[in-house]
Amino acid sequence: MAEWIGIGRRARRCYGFDEVALVPGSVTINPNEVDTRWTIADKTYHVPILAAAMDGVVDVKFAVAMGKLGGIAVLNLDGIQTRYDNPDEVLESIAKASPEEATKLVQSVYLKPVKEKLIAKRIKEIKAHKVPAVVSCIPQNAKQFSTIAERAGCDIFVVQSTVATIKHISTEYKVLDLHKFCSESNMPIILGNCVTYDVALELMEAGAAGLLVGVGPGAACTTRGVLGIGVPQITVTVDAAAARDYYFKRRGKYIPIITDGGMRIGGEICKAFAAGADAVMVGSSFARAHEAPGRGYHWGMATSHANLPRGTRVQVKTTGTLKEILFGPAKVDDGSQNLMGALKTSMGSLGVSNIQQMHDVEMIIAPSIQTEGKVFQVGQRVGMGK
Repeated sequence: MAEWIGIGRRARRCYGFDEVALVPGSVTINPNEVDTRWTIADKTYHVPILAAAMDGVVDVKFAVAMGKLGGIAVLNLDGIQTRYDNPDEVLESIAKASPEEATKLVQSVYLKPVKEKLIAKRIKEIKAHKVPAVVSCIPQNAKQFSTIAERAGCDIFVVQSTVATIKHISTEYKVLDLHKFCSESNMPIILGNCVTYDVALELMEAGAAGLLVGVGPGAACTTRGVLGIGVPQITVTVDAAAARDYYFKRRGKYIPIITDGGMRIGGEICKAFAAGADAVMVGSSFARAHEAPGRGYHWGMATSHANLPRGTRVQVKTTGTLKEILFGPAKVDDGSQNLMGALKTSMGSLGVSNIQQMHDVEMIIAPSIQTEGKVFQVGQRVGMGK
């Protein structure tokens, strides 16, 4: 599989969303009759598109709205919602900042410590509306925050870092024992992020209820530019799905794979499922919702790093309601709205009736898929030319 890139050095060719396409089969199905449900920790959700744990995407109101539509929105416990009693004031200041001021401002607002009372308060506010409360934090805070979250009624806890591994080395702080953490928790634990088969398998062995895959593909993330690390999402998903299938054959336990980041439009989400994803996590598309707290802006989770920010604030603009973005009717021509409609129509065209069957559709290498015959759209910057 690898190609020579110089004397004594080979590199594997990997693929992203723009380089592949899905091939229709010999059967087609009415899109209204396909099943898009997915299951994690014995609970089933109708919408397999999660809202990312980013401060410009998810607050309490957004999590409630997402839950009522049958999906999951992940609240960032390391973020603005748990640092400030009135987060709206901070969010407003970030939205009003100039591009030159934005990064410095974001860094400064995250210097204020997290208030433990706000962790419980936010979770209870979500649970009061009888929707799932799903939260996220970095490994260093996981033990402390998960105890508070569990008492407050949290349904799923996410431990998320730029790169997650079982073997983390540090003398500066106590390393989280993921095996012990997962085994002692009464909540399902989602672990991430990873990009390789071996690490995916190790995280499943540690007791993960679900796995986030992908490093650096997000619209507001600059990790790939700053650190030079990352693997394109199609290859990441295929490799992690292979680890999931191997683990299932060996252990009899199915651990869902969640492709995290890099998807802006319906077609990219469909390709993630075809590559093996059980669900996807999206940030920028949801940041465009009226219900999103970012006011048309979106910034990376690592933007606030005091010495080496690995994200930026991007303007995505507010284009529609959360319901329109998920279920339509679409008011834009670029595939960024009615994501569920796009998924169902793609499944129907491919002749698959559920998400697991989506994993078996034919995929081809097609670098011209985005440009073939689209000269007018590109020239006029409409549709696929945006």
